[in-house]
Amino acid sequence: MAETIWNSAVSVYHFMMDNLVVINILLSLVIVFFQRRSPQTVWTWLLLLYFIPILGFVLYLLIGQDFHKSRMFKAKEIEGEIKYAVRRQEETIYRRRLRLTNPAVARYRDLILYNLEAGQAVLTDNNDVRIYTDGKEKFKALLEEMQKAKKYIHFQYYIIRNDELWQHIEPVLIKRAKEGVEVRILFDSMGCRGMHNRDWERLEKEGIHVAEFFPALFGNLQLRMNYRNHRKIVVIDGRVGFVGGFNVGREYLGLDKKKFGYWRDTHLCIEGAAVTSLAVRFVLDWNYAAKENLFQEDTLFEIPKYERGGRDPVQIISSGPDSQIKTIHDNYLRLIHSAKDHVYLQTPYFIPDDSILDALKIAARSGVDVRIMIPCKPDHPFVYWATYSYIGEMVEAGAKCYVYDNGFLHAKTVMVDGTVACVGTANMDFRSFGLNFEVNAVVYSEETTQKLEQSFENDMTKSTQITRNAYHQRSLIIRGKEQFSRLLSPLL
Repeated sequence: MAETIWNSAVSVYHFMMDNLVVINILLSLVIVFFQRRSPQTVWTWLLLLYFIPILGFVLYLLIGQDFHKSRMFKAKEIEGEIKYAVRRQEETIYRRRLRLTNPAVARYRDLILYNLEAGQAVLTDNNDVRIYTDGKEKFKALLEEMQKAKKYIHFQYYIIRNDELWQHIEPVLIKRAKEGVEVRILFDSMGCRGMHNRDWERLEKEGIHVAEFFPALFGNLQLRMNYRNHRKIVVIDGRVGFVGGFNVGREYLGLDKKKFGYWRDTHLCIEGAAVTSLAVRFVLDWNYAAKENLFQEDTLFEIPKYERGGRDPVQIISSGPDSQIKTIHDNYLRLIHSAKDHVYLQTPYFIPDDSILDALKIAARSGVDVRIMIPCKPDHPFVYWATYSYIGEMVEAGAKCYVYDNGFLHAKTVMVDGTVACVGTANMDFRSFGLNFEVNAVVYSEETTQKLEQSFENDMTKSTQITRNAYHQRSLIIRGKEQFSRLLSPLL
């Protein structure tokens, strides 16, 4: 019996090997003629399929499928008042009747209009924005706000781990659901692969609605590594919204001291009309995953009265493989081009495409103070060495680049000239620009931006600057790692 199984396995193996070249040729034709990809990505796939056929074939199954032609979220789903608000604000800007009395906002009129047209991102100017850079403080604030919920809690994270942090959050969600609050949890199957079906079923028995984004095909075996929902959104009663880099797990509290140490991230808590935009973003994702239409629930989009009377203008922008327009990428690019004095950038993964890399180098060579901060330790080795390769180019261009030494830096922030900041879930890499679903907040506020810049400058005291001399002295082994990882950068 064992011999029969072995012979069958050998036969299958030989069949695959005999036909793999033909299969890879067909895949190459599909990539070149039927999929819309950058030339850099196309050449990377062709090299892998030709020179490393087995690995190339397996990688294509895992991360190679092109998703752009499958429009999951259609603009027509954004109905009624939302579409009307976008159209009305576009017309106002075109006719130069938008009263942008704040110079920090008026300077970015063209960017505001782009976000309206490309991403249906309405500009709201009555927001109060709080910044959290420490996980314990952020989740304390989140728990307090969930305790205040009266109508609904919409809870979306890329990663949810069943550990001590979740043991604090789960009872609050269950308690509020039993008290009549509508609780919805939206999770990504790849990011939450450590959770089991019984964990979600238990929540559903407690009255919580649960939906899974891109469920695994076979139990917890997830073969689709691309097109993950990387968004982290919590909306409570349409009154307060959270968006940023923190996921749900003990490491985000700085408790995984052996692997990561202190976890440095950036998250925003927003009160004001911009929360409605976060609510819409959650509902669009929920409608796809749960096969429902929550736009019929009018109570989810009631705009409450805001006691704080905030003054921060905010746009919520999102992007993903369902759209040909790379809204977040284009925002980063436009912000860099707009810089007159300085650009501060924090990201765990710095693998920019040519347009952003060139924009940063041009800014640095034009006298703009460009500062980039990355982690000191890798959580993904290939990504880290590719990052280090691109950082080397920026050092050569005159940018000031830093390695954060006080733990793991996971913040995704861009601050320009002390006037505007972009904060959210999107890293500065190919994956965030086109392969994952992301969401960011663009805050046109001197006060908030300068607070973020102060945090950056405080992080500089806990960082090491990468000088040209230090970069040139790296070993041949490190240089080899960089070059090999950079070759794979369009796939990372």
